[in-house]
Amino acid sequence: MRFESVVCRSFLGAVILAGPLASPAQSAIHRLDGTTLTTAQAETIVRETLATSHIPGAQIAVLNHGRPVWVQSFGLRNVAQKQAMDNDTVMWAASITKSVFATFVMQLVQAHEIDLDTPIATYLPKPLPEYEKYKDLADDPRWQKITPRHLLSHTAGFANFTALEPDHKLHIHYNPGTRFAYSGEGLNLLQFTIEQKTGRSLREMMEERLFIPLGMTRTGMSWKDSFAPDAADGYTPDGKLITHTHRNNPRAAGSMDTDINDLVKFTQALLAGKLLSGPIQAQMLSPQVQIHTAHQFPTLAEDTSEEPVQVGLAYGLGWGLLTNTKYGRAFFKEGHGDGAQNYMICFEKTEDCMIMLTNSENGEFAFKPLLEKLLGDTVTPWEWEGYTPERIRMQQMNEHPELAPPPPPKPQKKSWVRKEADKLKKHMQ
Repeated sequence: MRFESVVCRSFLGAVILAGPLASPAQSAIHRLDGTTLTTAQAETIVRETLATSHIPGAQIAVLNHGRPVWVQSFGLRNVAQKQAMDNDTVMWAASITKSVFATFVMQLVQAHEIDLDTPIATYLPKPLPEYEKYKDLADDPRWQKITPRHLLSHTAGFANFTALEPDHKLHIHYNPGTRFAYSGEGLNLLQFTIEQKTGRSLREMMEERLFIPLGMTRTGMSWKDSFAPDAADGYTPDGKLITHTHRNNPRAAGSMDTDINDLVKFTQALLAGKLLSGPIQAQMLSPQVQIHTAHQFPTLAEDTSEEPVQVGLAYGLGWGLLTNTKYGRAFFKEGHGDGAQNYMICFEKTEDCMIMLTNSENGEFAFKPLLEKLLGDTVTPWEWEGYTPERIRMQQMNEHPELAPPPPPKPQKKSWVRKEADKLKKHMQ
């Protein structure tokens, strides 16, 4: 049976059963190459792409010149119950959380409450290895050199998560600041440091500094009961339900729930300079490390390619960066987790952005065609991101081994009796 045929057939009709729900104000979409797209054309493109990619539901926004011109939802938040996705449906942001958290950290930097280049050891009441979670670093003094800048730029030397290490222990693989290796563990360490320094929960601080001022009522670093009436469930590649997780503990690496309207508010405020001063925002979106690896994952792989170099791929403070494209500089962030795959990118010169939230582990199949057709983005490093069909399927089978095709049957060895019989038969012929 082909991989694609495993997908639940109800996905194919999800986008048709629940028509697109849009924001009140709509206009033509202006693409990066100067061409335009009508919203009707955009709807058709999205509907067809979601259906062929077996994605039950999605929220999509396009901003031109820093303002939303198209914010729309498609399909279903729950397939079995035929519950429609709308612009207020709460979605799991997954790792887009990291970039929102990074913006919060830069607000602390702006207020002189934290310094990017002061070792985190300075902010902790006791040495890091004396905390149970970080005891594995007791024999590695390099932890004392780690700074907030290293953690935000994914250059602290950690793997993505301790649980992914062969021995399930935390290790510093490279001298801090020497190379890029994407690490959710690092972002969580920075959260831990800030909470230890302030004595306050990240949940409370981000509410006060970001979510409440921006009116992001459908966003939280942990679950809110008010989300329950309209929250999206997730789906595996073959259509199995993943009930929306109630994440009660905030995690900088990926606990945020949100909706498309709130992410548009955040993005719009960021582009308008309402969250950070010019110099602080410029620092956040400035290259901290150049990237030459062929793929973002696995994070410790060292194979290289020309694709990252061609677009000037780098990492800033909490954001991925394209520093050398025909459309100018851009900043971006992905989100990848159980039952949710998301992506957002903004081109700085024109302030043209696109945000995509999906409730499916097939979401990444849609990113390349939608970014190219709706925004005109032909410069995202698809191979490095892992957004080619081959890489997506490989990742899915790593995460869901049951989806891998069965191995070919082993050839059976003939017994000596069968061999002799075959010889005799051949001789008689």
